[in-house]
Amino acid sequence: MMSHVPMERLLEKTGSIYKLALLASMRALELDEGAPKLVEADSSKKVSTVALEEILAGKVGLKDKKKEKERKK
Repeated sequence: MMSHVPMERLLEKTGSIYKLALLASMRALELDEGAPKLVEADSSKKVSTVALEEILAGKVGLKDKKKEKERKK
């Protein structure tokens, strides 16, 4: 069974298709190397699908370095 992850909702989480691609690929690599899944998923799902589901659920995201610098001031 294939899982559908809505692109529009994913883009709301990242703001950019490029950031989404970067985040999803980085997280998929972590999952492939044995990192624990942050959402419920069976073992037959591909790591790329799990990564997208984690992004959609708000479990992973990119840090905004500009905002972090402003908070430290």
